[in-house]
Amino acid sequence: MNAHDAWLALVTEEPLDPDLPICDPHHHLWDREGQRYFLPELQADLACGHNVVSTVFVECTAFYRTDGPLELRPVGELEFVEREVAPTSGGAVAIAEGIVAYADLRLGARVGEVLDALRAASPTRLRGIRHAVAWDASPDIGGYKDMPPGTLLDARFREGFGQLASRGLSYDAWLYHPQIAELIDLARAFPEITIVLDHVGGPLHLGVYGTFREEAYHHWRHAIAAAARCPNIVVKVGGLGQANPALGLDRRPTPPTSVELADALAPYVLPVIDTFGPHRCMFESNFPVDKASFSYGVMWNAFKRLAARYATDERAALFCGTAARVYRLG
Repeated sequence: MNAHDAWLALVTEEPLDPDLPICDPHHHLWDREGQRYFLPELQADLACGHNVVSTVFVECTAFYRTDGPLELRPVGELEFVEREVAPTSGGAVAIAEGIVAYADLRLGARVGEVLDALRAASPTRLRGIRHAVAWDASPDIGGYKDMPPGTLLDARFREGFGQLASRGLSYDAWLYHPQIAELIDLARAFPEITIVLDHVGGPLHLGVYGTFREEAYHHWRHAIAAAARCPNIVVKVGGLGQANPALGLDRRPTPPTSVELADALAPYVLPVIDTFGPHRCMFESNFPVDKASFSYGVMWNAFKRLAARYATDERAALFCGTAARVYRLG
């Protein structure tokens, strides 16, 4: 057990409502900067006692092909996932029942060849595409510095984006909250394409944003309200254990309990659910990224505490139904 796992082990909890079916619609598999998160590590988290019935793998620029045309190298990631999860076929948890892959939509119409290659590599699992554009001018904020402002408005990007519709693919959007206005414009231009807004829209409180945190928070809330007026946008509720919201959960002497975590997440989770409605929201783990701040079991307990205010059918949507519908699972 490494030091971080030992830290997480300081807080363990029995699962609340252990029979509630859960789809985890956002996790990765990678070996990055000494952090290995392959099938065994995922399965160890899934064994926390909650009733996780299926998962969705989301691209993370891992295991690309090392040769061949550059635009086709991301197909290697799907080939890796297919091999990695093959031993779980028919198991209690449908691991990577859906896959959200990467394709460079800036290729325009030429991206169709890449999308078809992705489908060939994963004929029964491919559900959507994520071309992340999280960007900010501040050098203190990580992201995709080769995706400058206006990427979602670019004609070439939109030509590629339009290729998703005929192939029945959704689009996962990973960006920061100042970019939500661009996403809204994109959603209005392509009402036939389902857009999944990752990580509650990426509220930024790092760097300079931390000096006017309250104003940044209110800007995020206004952006979320505007996005909710686009009926083709749904939201993944989670991703708040990573750096951009700067909640400081990873710097505590002990990890948060589910009560503490629910309190920390409530200002972000509840406004999103109440604005979009539970049937357009899905809880997500974003593991192993969010594992920096809390454990898998504690996270689901925190989500269950936050969801207690909603009706039975609404909780079912938040934990499984929305994800199953959007990603066409089961």
